[in-house]
Amino acid sequence: MKKFIIKTLGCKTNQVESALIAEILTDSGFTETNEIQEADYYILNSCSVTHIADTKNMSYLRRAKRENPNIKTVLTGCMAQLQKEKLISQNTADFVVGNYEKNDIAKILENNIKYSVSDIFSREKFNSRKLHQIHRTRASVKIQDGCNNRCSYCTIPFARGNNRSESVENIIEQINLFANEGYYETVLTGIHIGQWGMDFEIPKNLMYLLEKIENTNIHRYRLGSLNPTELTYEFIDFLSQSKKFCPHFHLSLQSCCDKTLKSMNRQYSVNQIKDITEYINNKFKNCYIGSDIIVGFAGETNEDFEATRKNLEELQLTKMHIFPYSRRLGTSADKLPHQVNENIKKERCSILQEISNKKLYEFLKSNIGCINEVIIEKNRDKKTKFLKGITKNYINVLIDADDSLKDTLKNIEITGFSTIKDKMSAKIIL
Repeated sequence: MKKFIIKTLGCKTNQVESALIAEILTDSGFTETNEIQEADYYILNSCSVTHIADTKNMSYLRRAKRENPNIKTVLTGCMAQLQKEKLISQNTADFVVGNYEKNDIAKILENNIKYSVSDIFSREKFNSRKLHQIHRTRASVKIQDGCNNRCSYCTIPFARGNNRSESVENIIEQINLFANEGYYETVLTGIHIGQWGMDFEIPKNLMYLLEKIENTNIHRYRLGSLNPTELTYEFIDFLSQSKKFCPHFHLSLQSCCDKTLKSMNRQYSVNQIKDITEYINNKFKNCYIGSDIIVGFAGETNEDFEATRKNLEELQLTKMHIFPYSRRLGTSADKLPHQVNENIKKERCSILQEISNKKLYEFLKSNIGCINEVIIEKNRDKKTKFLKGITKNYINVLIDADDSLKDTLKNIEITGFSTIKDKMSAKIIL
């Protein structure tokens, strides 16, 4: 009986797909293990959003061979898709498996097919399969794949192809399956979930899907990343009336300077960002609003960065994920003049990180004394040994209580900060 181990890097979509890979292999007679020394196959589900991600991929593959020289390495994910010819010619991994071929991985390994990567743009249909096994408290549901945008810095469309949406019927069936297995929450994930339904013969939008999810058995759901233009007043009004939606948004902003946004080929303005974040905060109390920000994009001057810094300070955001711009071969941004020095990127990242830290501190402080619904996880916090969970508005909490509360849904009162970063102490309200 062949054994395998999976390492997942990158986005929530990769996490869902790794769970699918594990289930497919298990159903085909393989056995999953956590010990690399006893595994026959090391499967790396890779990310390739930055050059640092590519470096990590190579590091993990080399480490696997060092720890177990007899292991067969399997590289799948976005790096496998983007660099397929190079990976094969350089003998980087024993198997290279494309993103669309992940569902065929058992056949690929059984038949010893070293290279299985198709043209992702030739794929017009969502690669659908139900998922039964998952090792997380919250069950993610992949609702679409691919992206029709062509942001000047991004290789993801070339790794994932064009937008392809899962059917309403299959999404609802998957959500109800998870609910019936005891999950309280599902996370809707994909490469660009705001484009869900646009590829249907009769196009639909995300709100149409969420209206259907309101009638499922799941207790609550949260959304993956969205662009500001996808958050209309009507959409936000609908979510504010929902009993299942978790008041947690993640906005793919990337910059808060109009000149930089235009250069990035992002189809919105700073004024639109301000307008939509203000509307969200007016509709929701203590809503968590996260965001992604790229620092040091090609041509970003001191004045451009100062505009971003000033605008971000003014925005009612909760937390910002700050990334230095990473040049990617094949993108139009890679050819732009006036690339920013790495040391300047680092300095600018530090400035925005400080702003983000202050915003998060103020947000957490404003939640002290509030009562919130928490899913208490199956495993205790490793450092404190307390029970841990997450509120509807995406606050990690620690609770000093016995094991009887594991894997339950409880109302808690947030009582203060803990010494663990981004986590709050809380008590159960019976």
